[in-house]
Amino acid sequence: MNAFKDSEHLLRLAAVFVVGILVFLVIRGFLVPKSFGEYGHYRGDAISDIAARPVNFAGHETCEGCHSDVLDKKKDGKHAHVNCEACHGAQAKHADDPATIQPPKLDTAVLCVKCHEANAAKPKSFPQVASADHSSGLACNTCHQPHSPAISGEKK
Repeated sequence: MNAFKDSEHLLRLAAVFVVGILVFLVIRGFLVPKSFGEYGHYRGDAISDIAARPVNFAGHETCEGCHSDVLDKKKDGKHAHVNCEACHGAQAKHADDPATIQPPKLDTAVLCVKCHEANAAKPKSFPQVASADHSSGLACNTCHQPHSPAISGEKK
């Protein structure tokens, strides 16, 4: 009894697998960048690509160099460890030319709730508000000082 008497279909199946693997490797050669895997599971050229992008953020040290009055307000407040550009956005252009380029005026009714809107996933110790009920649509800076906010009931 010949176990492989009809082995022709097995050979065709093996040929399909071999051709499929070869097609995959050829397509992969075209699609995967040459520097992929240079630094682990990353594209090595990504580092130079990122370094070539323009600088958008000035860094809080730059902000604090000119705005020491704000730093004095902030240093003992709840936002002492929040970097300036977390709220004010990228300010490298303003830092390069502060006389001409002025940052836009912030809408605290929109900005503050990005961090402080009530959410069950946040720790209970983090200050949270249900903005629709809390302020009746008023901007947060009507009652709170953004650089040194007080918890409800505190005076600052």
